[in-house]
Amino acid sequence: MTIQVGDRIPSTPLVKVGAEGPEQIGSDEYFAGRKVALFSVPGAFTPTCSAKHLPGFVEKADELKAKGIDEIACTAVNDAFVMGAWGQASGVDGKVTMLADGNGTFAKALGLELDGSAFGLGQRGQRYSVVVNDGVVEQLHVEAPGAFEVSSADYLLGRL
Repeated sequence: MTIQVGDRIPSTPLVKVGAEGPEQIGSDEYFAGRKVALFSVPGAFTPTCSAKHLPGFVEKADELKAKGIDEIACTAVNDAFVMGAWGQASGVDGKVTMLADGNGTFAKALGLELDGSAFGLGQRGQRYSVVVNDGVVEQLHVEAPGAFEVSSADYLLGRL
């Protein structure tokens, strides 16, 4: 079952990619006591994710924070080293926290997994954005397959 507005984020492991390298963190700990704009992409270094999705949140980081967002995070079913390299290559420079969901545990717990096997991608997470306030979902915007409309930084800004 897909997570809904008003639901609490389920407790799963994530790996936060920081300056000192990967650090294990629980989702309940990560989302506690603050407002986080999280967006999910099907994969690091993939075309739409690299050309539009991640860059949009990097470019709009200050505007999102001015609207009450404490932290912006990107997640994908990729390992922490890939997420770290993608963040570096994309110039996130502390504006977006890269969260690795290497085994897809978080995506599955949210009910937002994606079977990309037909494209050689295996199990991934869907493309979406969510606003989480102290562990509770305030907004959820899930894309239709192949679309990039409701999960962008601009779309989220318009709803804050």
